[in-house]
Amino acid sequence: MTLPETMKAMRLTGHGGLDKLEWREDVAVPKPAAGEVLVRVGAAAVNNTDVNTRTGWYSKAVRGDTGSAASEGYDGASDADGGWSGALSFPRIQGADCCGEIVAAGEGVDAGRIGERVLIRPMYRPAGAGPDDLVTFGSERDGGFAEYATAEASNALRIDSALTDLELASFPCAFSTAEGMIQRAALGAERVLITGASGGVGSAAVQLAKRRGAHVTAVTSPGKMEALKTLGADETLGRDAALPEDAFDVVLDLVGGARWPKLLDALVPRGRYVTSGAIAGPIVELDLRTLYLKDLTLMGSTRQEPSVFADLVGYIERGEIRPVVAESYALQELKQAQEAFLEKFHMGKIGITVAG
Repeated sequence: MTLPETMKAMRLTGHGGLDKLEWREDVAVPKPAAGEVLVRVGAAAVNNTDVNTRTGWYSKAVRGDTGSAASEGYDGASDADGGWSGALSFPRIQGADCCGEIVAAGEGVDAGRIGERVLIRPMYRPAGAGPDDLVTFGSERDGGFAEYATAEASNALRIDSALTDLELASFPCAFSTAEGMIQRAALGAERVLITGASGGVGSAAVQLAKRRGAHVTAVTSPGKMEALKTLGADETLGRDAALPEDAFDVVLDLVGGARWPKLLDALVPRGRYVTSGAIAGPIVELDLRTLYLKDLTLMGSTRQEPSVFADLVGYIERGEIRPVVAESYALQELKQAQEAFLEKFHMGKIGITVAG
């Protein structure tokens, strides 16, 4: 196969508003280094982390919710530490989700892998790095918002599925985040409360928790309650509804914000709380008496064992979970896709078609 020298891509030129997304048709096709593969991207998807990285919301200088400057950014206040792991280098090609086909293999990679359909593991520890080092596809290295992308061969997992590229691209970031939270909490056939349940990670958590036999209560807006029950939620609660006290073994929280203390009240003694997001705001009030008198366990969840994503691929291939794609846009329409994403009218994921 003869590969082109240049490709189309949406590049992020710095932290800030939607104006920092730059459409280019002259970006050099990357070359796979030793141990890497080159993937022709079929589809990607939009995630909160794409918006948060663009604006620099991960900076300690930011104290508001993820929507507070999602269109305009923070006017340089977050430049020093706006990425997952601190400062980012620009330009950067974002896109944590990627489904595609391996079209070239770097030194040391079996050429027999060329032609494989793959999903890219979105978060991982780089080869030879320390145990706590973290790279996110589309953040610390270029991601799926381009016609081609490279990845370490071990992070390009073969997928055998009748689903379309667009459907498969809805899984990697959201579902691996949700599965990482669930495995961190060691969730079993227990009572679980899921906040932000209509989003990509939240709706994934509903399916993955039901897969483990949990009784799922999903927090969402009234218009999305029935759809979440179709996905597997046993019960739903409105976002402003009172939470029952001492009612849940596990809370999977993606929201944070002012109502956060009520989530701890909702846990049973010895309950487990896991967070992997704070769309309503990262700064919360903790009453230490609630923590120690109820013997609660509070956990963050970002880093994942490699087995988490491998497990996810197995669930997909066996049909144990299904994609939830609300709508799709072409890669060149990424700005419009992010605008639609920020309106929060959708449930699940907004897909991005890349291959023609």
